[in-house]
Amino acid sequence: MLPRPLFGYIAGASERNASLAGNEAAFARHAFRPRVLTDVSGRRQETRLMEQDHAAPFGIAPMGISALMAYRGDLVLARSAEAAGIPMIMSGSSLIRLEEVAEAAPTAWFQAYLPGEPDRIDALVDRVKAAGFGTLVLTVDTATLANRENNVRAGFSTPLRPSLSLAWQGVSHPRWTVGTFLRTLKEHGVPHFENSYATRGAPIVARSVERDFGKRDHLNWTHLDQIRRRWPGKLVVKGVIRSEDAATAAERGVDGIIVSNHGGRQLDGTMAPLDALPSVVEAVRGRAAVMLDGGVRRGTDVLKALALGAEFVFVGRPMLYAAAAFGAAGVDRAIAILKEEIHRDMALLGIERLGDMTSDFLAPNR
Repeated sequence: MLPRPLFGYIAGASERNASLAGNEAAFARHAFRPRVLTDVSGRRQETRLMEQDHAAPFGIAPMGISALMAYRGDLVLARSAEAAGIPMIMSGSSLIRLEEVAEAAPTAWFQAYLPGEPDRIDALVDRVKAAGFGTLVLTVDTATLANRENNVRAGFSTPLRPSLSLAWQGVSHPRWTVGTFLRTLKEHGVPHFENSYATRGAPIVARSVERDFGKRDHLNWTHLDQIRRRWPGKLVVKGVIRSEDAATAAERGVDGIIVSNHGGRQLDGTMAPLDALPSVVEAVRGRAAVMLDGGVRRGTDVLKALALGAEFVFVGRPMLYAAAAFGAAGVDRAIAILKEEIHRDMALLGIERLGDMTSDFLAPNR
């Protein structure tokens, strides 16, 4: 379906993929303790998060260059999420202008990768605000570019470098080549990183791309304070593992924290978000909403995260695979499957409301 370099970009993580594997393995360490003979005929999974109502306790995680995987991929994901009543977080490394996504999906969130440069921070925050986004997500675990050896082995690079191998991948995957790549070139030209800063970024084939994405090692708590002062909407910090960092973020006025290790794509060997979750919840209880990203694949995973204190979770790779395979219809179906699983699993657990899902329903899976 997808050329090998693009599939490798989605499927892989960094170095040995230890964190990628660990994210999913963390869920397997917990077993359920369901209760029986409980009337669950009225069960519902609607969720209220940061004063907003959602049809389910999950949303779509931010994923860069989605428009290379599926034609207008960010719009496909955003529209499907909007129709399903769940939030989608648009990635700052997307190839579609954030204004287009905000217009198509008013409830979408925007995720920013920001350098430690006050002028550029203010300019991008003002652009996101003018576009109409209500929630800004600052990703904080990307101080430098990760060592993604998987991308090298798969033949993927940023910037994209034409080669005979890439040409063969295009020839051998005609559906993607015609339906996504050539269609994009014909209707929109060479893709650019549209939302790295307030102005249009570099094209995906430009040598300056790596330099633009590597200027984040100066970002610090004073910049978070700057964003909080300038941004009037909900502010979420993504990429937190340590409870001390979560507490500091809450003290500085963030509305939400996403416990995440970037899907295993940054520091390999970072602990699984599910394992970090309970301490983060305890550290910010009553001061900020706590969400989780990483390793969520089934309805049972969603419910385990909720039992350990998460108020919401985000799902990434499965949604992008669905978009690449079947476009909007694929994403619609992926969302529906996850909703159906949660609905069924609630019945089998013996709960009618997601708020009933506490740690009492879990036991160590020895």
